[in-house]
Amino acid sequence: MLSLKEIRQKLHGASVIPDEVLQHIHEGKFLTIWVPQKYGGLGCRFEDGLKALFGWAATDGSFGWMLTLCAGANYFSRNLTPEIAQSLFTHSQTCFGGSGMIGGTAERQNNNTYLINGSWNFATGAPHLTHFTLNAVITENGQPVTDKNGNEIIRSFVVPKKYAEIIPNWKSMGMKASGTYSFIIKDTIVSEDFSFVYDTFFTNDILDSIPFRAFADLTLLVNYLGMASHFIEEAQTIRPEISFKSFDKSVEKHLENVLSLAREIENILGDHKEISEDKQNEIHKYGVELVQKLSCRILTVYTQLGIRATDRNSAIYQIFCDYFTAAMHSNFRPSADEQNFSF
Repeated sequence: MLSLKEIRQKLHGASVIPDEVLQHIHEGKFLTIWVPQKYGGLGCRFEDGLKALFGWAATDGSFGWMLTLCAGANYFSRNLTPEIAQSLFTHSQTCFGGSGMIGGTAERQNNNTYLINGSWNFATGAPHLTHFTLNAVITENGQPVTDKNGNEIIRSFVVPKKYAEIIPNWKSMGMKASGTYSFIIKDTIVSEDFSFVYDTFFTNDILDSIPFRAFADLTLLVNYLGMASHFIEEAQTIRPEISFKSFDKSVEKHLENVLSLAREIENILGDHKEISEDKQNEIHKYGVELVQKLSCRILTVYTQLGIRATDRNSAIYQIFCDYFTAAMHSNFRPSADEQNFSF
């Protein structure tokens, strides 16, 4: 197993997760934190999984982001029938990943199969995936199939990597090693057994009942906090005469807040109650405000570090770019009416 220092060294300036780091990931079964133990996964409790994600993000931004998104996609093992999930996850290196966008169509065939066509953006970990996950509009005779309310029916599919054409078009300033690429699927037949619906589960764990919105919010928040922690660590080496203790304590406090929310969610669900819409809104509002505060604090500190912090080969610059690339994620982007552009 690699040490934290070794992982950072191998990922510094990297444009892809190196093979040695991938081996470290698979040896530790990091991608299976949300996969049930009966399928060979670690089956972590929510709080424990979030602690792991924070630590990985604090190690390196791309490392943490790839693990968060791919482990998050492996969560869909719970949405597949036990027979299919068991067959896929008996392989220790199974790695799902894909896009949450609706980028294509699934033409229903006569034998419980679908013909998939389309393109999807921002599949993190694309070079390392064994299966791509995607959302598609169900069609028949080229026309969208609708439900009783007239809405298009959307299903999610799991497609083996060999059927995906990866488009290495990630040009962002940060998260360069995360492998966040687009992909295309052309005229690929997929069995209905390899499709799923987000809120239909074949397992019976507390984790199944966590609303997807809250799950996504909290798993991303620990990434921002982890990168902020790494940023403070590097900032201290550049300007040791400046105390960043208050910032560090603030990160620790918010991490505990996030973990406390995870415990609260587990306790509510453990009592066979639902997570209310108000609670989900509260968590999301907290996340939006926290990312805004972190971003302002990181910018303020960055301007105190001097010209050395702008060296494109420096660790602090990579962390800065990683953080603000991740902060562009639509999940916590304030709506237009929440913005204050006064100057």
